[in-house]
Amino acid sequence: MVVKLQRPILVGGLGLSFFLWMLESWHHSIVQLGEFSLLSTLAVGGGLWLLQQNRPKGSLEQLDGMLVDRSTVESAIAKAEAVINQLAQEAENHTALETLQKQIAELPLELDRQEIKLAVTGGKSVGKSALIQVLKSSSCQEIHAKVNFQETAPLFREAGDMSDAAVLAEVAKSDFVLFVTNGDLTDSEFQSLQQLKAANQPTILVFNKQDQYLVDERASILLSLKQRLQGNVVATAVSPIPIKVRKHEADGSMQEWLEQPTPDIQQLTQQLGEVLAHQGQRLVWVTTMRKARLLKAEAKSWLNETRRDRATPVIEQYQWIAAAAAFANPVPALDILATAAINAQMIMDLGNIYQQKFSLEQAQAVAGTMGSLMLKLGLVELSTKAVGTVLKSNAVTFVAGGVVQGVSAAYLTRVAGLSLIEYFQQQEVAIDSGNALNLDKLRQTLQKVFQQNQQMAFLQGFVKQGVKRLLPEAQQVEVVCAEKAVG
Repeated sequence: MVVKLQRPILVGGLGLSFFLWMLESWHHSIVQLGEFSLLSTLAVGGGLWLLQQNRPKGSLEQLDGMLVDRSTVESAIAKAEAVINQLAQEAENHTALETLQKQIAELPLELDRQEIKLAVTGGKSVGKSALIQVLKSSSCQEIHAKVNFQETAPLFREAGDMSDAAVLAEVAKSDFVLFVTNGDLTDSEFQSLQQLKAANQPTILVFNKQDQYLVDERASILLSLKQRLQGNVVATAVSPIPIKVRKHEADGSMQEWLEQPTPDIQQLTQQLGEVLAHQGQRLVWVTTMRKARLLKAEAKSWLNETRRDRATPVIEQYQWIAAAAAFANPVPALDILATAAINAQMIMDLGNIYQQKFSLEQAQAVAGTMGSLMLKLGLVELSTKAVGTVLKSNAVTFVAGGVVQGVSAAYLTRVAGLSLIEYFQQQEVAIDSGNALNLDKLRQTLQKVFQQNQQMAFLQGFVKQGVKRLLPEAQQVEVVCAEKAVG
């Protein structure tokens, strides 16, 4: 086992462990020597100081940062319900609606739940089942009175009925988590713990089977876990290895037998009892809020999908209107502001779909803002060059001027429409934002959507659609003949 000796506290811990081991070994020889009592006192005091310096924040202190009050949870439930109600208005026969409505109706009842759902998770053969059995038989009254243990399927299996993501999704439904490991963390274990932390899932890391390590190894692993996780870590020995006992009789004979040590879970039961006694109800509120946010996200996803299905034909309609206008009256340098009237009407229609109401003046201002952003970002020039390149590769050179302008206008109108969809999808549902645009967010969205629609395969298909819409059939036949001749 590699021990990182460059860490001062680890060096001190290992040195202390060795010193205490030496004291234990020499105990019978030095018990009469009074001067060693001072060394023993210093050693114990130094050990306590090291543990104090390296001890992570207590369970209660760590949990305070992620816990909320009842009113905050009720507000989260109300926001989720607003999104679900909006989905019901816009897609009353949606397949997910009944399930969402049932789940949101159950959340207020969760607020007063007394039973704590405790998930025990971790890899295979780390002692999850044994830990639950020992905790159930412990003398801690708080655990007996409040806890419902739920063992998850093992994590980190190459093949199985449940993936790691599915196991962690089940864990997310619990109020508290015991994450069990039997050694230093693997990268997979660390990543899973980080996911639980990101989800504000209260967790204790349980270093089980510590009795299978030597004293110095045990100390180094425990310190490594605490330093790496920066959270609650406790060491246990749920199923200790039997100890061989020898008894020498007066007649010189000797008897041997195996003795089963008592499970070592005192530190864990102490922390659990403390959490349950002082934070039990608030743990339930955290879980309820997490469920409310997940419900809101799911409902928002379905709502965005429904609205996008309605918005896509609107964008396609206006992109070809813009194409026809630019093709009929081409200009040397395409200016997106020239299509402001068309884009303004599209913005109003998209705003109606996404419950973002715009007056004509506001829509024109938004169209002008988006046009300016496109010019500053260089999207107009880039799109014109890209469309021109595709047209030249398809031998449409004799009408390239008008077609380039028309297809480019359609392309930029499409980018503007898709950008607005992305932007609107990020807004809160059923909350009046005053139609004020966040220009930084809009600029980022424009760049993202433009890049997503720059793939050559998409551009080639888009240009072909534009040519079919802008050119008479006779000219399209000429284009095909020209392409064959070039080929």
